[in-house]
Amino acid sequence: MDLGLKDKIALITGGSKGIGLETAITLASEGAKVAIVARNLESLQTAAKRIREETGAEALILSADVSVEQEARGAVEKAVRHFGGLDILVNNAGTSAAKPFEEVTSESWHSDLDLKLLGPVNTSKAAVLHLRQRGGGAILNVTAIKGKAPSASSLPTSVSRAAGLALTKAMSKDLAADNIRVNAVCIGLIRSDQIERNWKAVAPEQSWEEFARNPRHGIPMGRIGQTEEAAKVITFLVSEAASYVTGTAVNIDGGSSPVL
Repeated sequence: MDLGLKDKIALITGGSKGIGLETAITLASEGAKVAIVARNLESLQTAAKRIREETGAEALILSADVSVEQEARGAVEKAVRHFGGLDILVNNAGTSAAKPFEEVTSESWHSDLDLKLLGPVNTSKAAVLHLRQRGGGAILNVTAIKGKAPSASSLPTSVSRAAGLALTKAMSKDLAADNIRVNAVCIGLIRSDQIERNWKAVAPEQSWEEFARNPRHGIPMGRIGQTEEAAKVITFLVSEAASYVTGTAVNIDGGSSPVL
């Protein structure tokens, strides 16, 4: 299937590691031109080297904190100047912060919402004009299954991710007339730096395969997912193959979520 991504221009926040980096690699493999955004310049340079080695494509690296409106806007504008436009925005920047309600400080509430809610707001506001000028495009917000079904001790992440889902639906309604599609993915347990740290802390005697398939994770498909599995779903949703899909949130969780 031709996904219609050749020469499309994509900007991925949180693009230096994990799902963001794998998404950049997958998009570049499909012929897209990619810009990756993160705060750490060294991580960006390492990511760009991997993209080049695996796809032959040169990635534009942009050091910015998307929770700061001016920096988010600057990253989008630099990508547009470099490539001549913008077709795809993947809002992936985020961290995992999960504590019981009474342990979450005011500072943690603000920083989490700034990054996971206002970050996508900032980049999307900057991107919409350019997407409209190209005759449409796609915005994809990476959220978490806890945004749909919060568990105990999942704050503030579950709340900021729920807000991200509401943002996705509202934006999809407002931007559909401009042929700008807005969707989300809800991530469950996917291999990441954080998951690997947990593995080495709690079960260093196990191989990754043994740890990933441990029944205690409670995953119906019986294993932790791989980053490329998430990246492929994201790539489909921002592609022409999903041209009539907007305002939806797809779970990438091996069946873990109790809700659709």
